[in-house]
Amino acid sequence: MTLETNTIATATKKSPLQKEIDKRRTFAIISHPDAGKTTLTEKLLLFGGAIQTAGAVKSNKIKQGATSDFMEIERQRGISVATSVMGFEYRGVKINLLDTPGHQDFAEDTYRTLSAVDSVILVIDCAKGVETQTEKLMQVCRMRNTPVIVFINKLDRDGQNPFDILDEIEQKLDIRVRPITWPIGMGKEFQGVYHLINNRIFFFKPNKQKLEDDVTEINSLDDPLLDTLVDGHADLLREEAELVEGVYEPFEKSTYRSGEIAPVFFGSALNNFGVKELLDTFIDIAPTPAPRTTDMRDVKPDEDAFSGFVFKIHANLDPRHRDRIAFLRVCSGKFERSKNYLHVKQGKTFKFSNPTSFMANDKSVIDEAYPGDIVGLYDTGNFRIGDTLTDGEKIIFKGIPTFSPEIFKELVNTDPMKAKQLEKGIKQLTDEGVAQLFTQQPGNRRIIGTVGELQFEVIQFRLLHEYGASCRFDYMNFYKAVWITTDNPKQLQEFSDQKYRNMVIDKYGNPVFLAESEWLLKRAMENFPDLKFHFSWEVI
Repeated sequence: MTLETNTIATATKKSPLQKEIDKRRTFAIISHPDAGKTTLTEKLLLFGGAIQTAGAVKSNKIKQGATSDFMEIERQRGISVATSVMGFEYRGVKINLLDTPGHQDFAEDTYRTLSAVDSVILVIDCAKGVETQTEKLMQVCRMRNTPVIVFINKLDRDGQNPFDILDEIEQKLDIRVRPITWPIGMGKEFQGVYHLINNRIFFFKPNKQKLEDDVTEINSLDDPLLDTLVDGHADLLREEAELVEGVYEPFEKSTYRSGEIAPVFFGSALNNFGVKELLDTFIDIAPTPAPRTTDMRDVKPDEDAFSGFVFKIHANLDPRHRDRIAFLRVCSGKFERSKNYLHVKQGKTFKFSNPTSFMANDKSVIDEAYPGDIVGLYDTGNFRIGDTLTDGEKIIFKGIPTFSPEIFKELVNTDPMKAKQLEKGIKQLTDEGVAQLFTQQPGNRRIIGTVGELQFEVIQFRLLHEYGASCRFDYMNFYKAVWITTDNPKQLQEFSDQKYRNMVIDKYGNPVFLAESEWLLKRAMENFPDLKFHFSWEVI
């Protein structure tokens, strides 16, 4: 059994567009907080030649911030709270890497990011195993059958038995696994990994900054050289490798791409170990850009006509210039600089003279982009998450969710002289999707809904430092926000009259009911059967 080799060298019959599509790999890295996701991101960039030196990410004591953590609050706290987009080339392949927030309070940003990628690398701490946030993120991947590669991290520290971790992954994440590399020892006894398919041993040498290969190829595990190479671990490695081959099914690229099986790698991202093997295999097996679903039809990447959708908006990516950028995933055709494109929702055409590609916080202007690429569009307020751009076809891409918040607080202006700055800031920040803005009348009360407390801290910090507006948040006792739709406007009016203290509108004018408890929500659903209550809302 061998891994399928890279097939980038395509037949001459393929069109120039298809050749560009075949060269693209667009994926996200996901994990529970502190599993090493951002560190792995940096090391992939290091191996890809996109950066020369990686800085270790160490909780609140960051001296040299991680490349993908560009916001000031991220540098202060040592966490990722916004999705970063990075592009680089490796072995002739254009890689678009999206580093997502690990913190559960920013899960919604990650959910939307997963709508813009074709595959995922999941990072798991070898000591902690599968954690809560990992399960939630994988549920989204399973819904879309997104191909997943697993990287079990921190093997240089003591952790769980590898077989126990694999069992836990299969049980909790509802996906079959197939080890590609296998650890030789763990913690202080960690010597390296054995590549189960290529019969290579990769020796571990703690090295946080440089790239060094220490690889030995053996004929098989029966090779006497093995006893010399991994003194004291050879027999155990033979036993475990035999067990792996007996328990786990052979690796097939087709079952990986259909989301049925996840190849597994072991390593230590902090020490640059196991990352190159992961990246090489990713290049060989990861899917190229896939078709996307719209409200009218499925759009294939090799169609001549351009189309794409906005999955993220970020204000003040560069605080010095107060810019606002919409992140667009190209789905079909070729995107071209300064060409007119239809904003389907608005029915207007726009052209972009400075579309950008990204290397974390570094941007460069591009002339064209292809399916799978992520393009940054400078925006003056025309875009919202989920918007579609096309060559003229009136279609809207589907599958970009908004979820019901769990924490609600009233936004209170503490500096009346900065009311305009506060209004502008909260509108732009909620456009990014990290929180939801609801308005209640009379009084024009602003209510912010989030899935976690940390979002309020981030919003307050950014309002003050990016807009010069100060505020406080007063807690409100609501259980859920539910969107209401109906074919019976009379009943909706009756409900709104009865529940006026709990009725708000979202930023797009949709009626939303803020339920004070699960019981009261159930009563409302029973008493008003013609109303439909939605816990999530697809932004279309």
